[in-house]
Amino acid sequence: MSGESLPIPPARSPVLDTSSISSPSFSSSFWDRVSTWANENKAVIYTIAGVAVVVTGAGVVYYLSDSRKDSKTEAADEKRKPSKKERRKAKKEKGQIDSENERKEYSTKLKAVGNKAYGDKSYNEAIELYRKAILCKPDPIFYSNRAACYNALGDWDKVVEDTTAAIALDSEYVKALNRRANAYEHLEKYSEALLDYTASCIIDSFRNDNSAQSVERLLKKVAESKAKAILSGKEKKLPSPTFVTNYLQSFRPKPPPEGLEETAELDEETGPGQLKAGLLGLSKRTGEGFDNAAVSFDKALELGDLGEHEAFAYNMRGTFRYLRGQNNDALEDLSRSVELQPTLTQSFIKRASMHLELGNRDAAANDFEQAMEQNKEDPDIYYHRAQLHFILGEYADAAKDYQKSIDLDKEFIFSHIQLGVTQYKMGSIASSMATFRRCIKNFDKIPDVYNYYGELLLDQQKYQEAIEKFDTAVEMEKQTKPLGMNVLPLINKALALFQWKQDFQEAEKLCQKALIIDPECDIAVATMAQLLLQQGKVTDALQYFERAAELSRTEVEVVNALSYAEATRTQLEVQEKYPQLASRLQGMGAGLGGPTMPR
Repeated sequence: MSGESLPIPPARSPVLDTSSISSPSFSSSFWDRVSTWANENKAVIYTIAGVAVVVTGAGVVYYLSDSRKDSKTEAADEKRKPSKKERRKAKKEKGQIDSENERKEYSTKLKAVGNKAYGDKSYNEAIELYRKAILCKPDPIFYSNRAACYNALGDWDKVVEDTTAAIALDSEYVKALNRRANAYEHLEKYSEALLDYTASCIIDSFRNDNSAQSVERLLKKVAESKAKAILSGKEKKLPSPTFVTNYLQSFRPKPPPEGLEETAELDEETGPGQLKAGLLGLSKRTGEGFDNAAVSFDKALELGDLGEHEAFAYNMRGTFRYLRGQNNDALEDLSRSVELQPTLTQSFIKRASMHLELGNRDAAANDFEQAMEQNKEDPDIYYHRAQLHFILGEYADAAKDYQKSIDLDKEFIFSHIQLGVTQYKMGSIASSMATFRRCIKNFDKIPDVYNYYGELLLDQQKYQEAIEKFDTAVEMEKQTKPLGMNVLPLINKALALFQWKQDFQEAEKLCQKALIIDPECDIAVATMAQLLLQQGKVTDALQYFERAAELSRTEVEVVNALSYAEATRTQLEVQEKYPQLASRLQGMGAGLGGPTMPR
């Protein structure tokens, strides 16, 4: 995303509405007559962003509110207020004193001289000229041009004041909206800036790249600010069972360490007894089972006396701390694990994944190297290093490591699946499809094969085939894991029905079903939000996006969810503040400033 803002920089040639008029000479008598006329024709006064508006029989005249006036001056003004009789007399004579055409002519000339002063960087002189032009004729261009002067001087409050006056006169004045947005951003009023840039984009049908990039930048800035607040007070708990299951099954299944088998007779009030209890909780693959496992692994280390299982205990506690978002504590546990037992390569691999998530690529690569020094024949090392390459977009290196993992152990289905996905990302569609056909032949009872194959078919818009694969995956999940089924096939089917038939009703039903099975599934919540947004159900969508942010584990995930939420909230504000833009926004398609439907 671009970091450019939209100020009107003083160093460039003036970006103002100009007229090619030669500089006139102004007599003081003219300003005396204008001032007298204004004072004598105050019929109704109201204020728009610090600008006094005088509504008279001849039109509207704006005066800047001058905060520098003292009480004595104001009192004097009150004393000079003409009587009703004098005002009536002045009203009759106003055509003789100052016709509308004369005021308009002078305002045009004043603007031209103001533009010249602005171009010469004589900003204070330009400000005074625009002030006089505004006194003659309330024109949004004059306010916006004066705002440009304040912009050059860095007086952001004044920029907001004048652009607000301009927008009050012309609610679709894009230049004024962009100037005010830029001022709001300098004042760190990011939500207000986001609203103005968004309105500007809608008016311009998102054709202005700078404004669109500003929307994206501010969405991220607002989201990052709110994410810090959410994460600082966020309860550290496990994510959805779907997430935990997918993470755990990314490692090849291994039997329990010797002495911790299910048949082992261990006192639960001992460290080894709690390790055994933790492993039993894991085997259930349910939210309750995972919660119990996390408690047991914590208690095992508290009780101690773990002997040869101490490194394994640190590994497991570190794993669940990582899943709860306690990355620093998790890193300490895994580091202790590799110190106690360097041959437990899984601890190096898990620590590498955490380093990568924290943005420390070199540390992640170093952990993989240390793991290979311990056991270069461990297929999990290559599988997870491939994951690192995949995340970084290094698909050729990822494919090589996935293949190496397969060569070392052909029975691990996820190496095959990820190889097929990587081939697809590389553009080798035929190779990818062939890989998945082999997977179905060799792992025909594994639901994940059908789910991932369905995703690739969906990407190719082969909707019927994709839905058949998702249905197969759902049925297999029901049969093999009735209490802890993976809800991703249900969510993918919902997306397929939406994209194929715009069947929002059935898509929503599938997402609701997924949320009944796994209420903490952030993917299901985010997908539901998008479905609602696509239907224009903006308020409901906002609630789901905010819920997705609450469920997200990492700062990146929270920021992403909040970006959607802020885009949705801004859409609501635009519709409320600029009702004339609401239908235009709907015509462009619901949702703004965020990615398309997730897959």
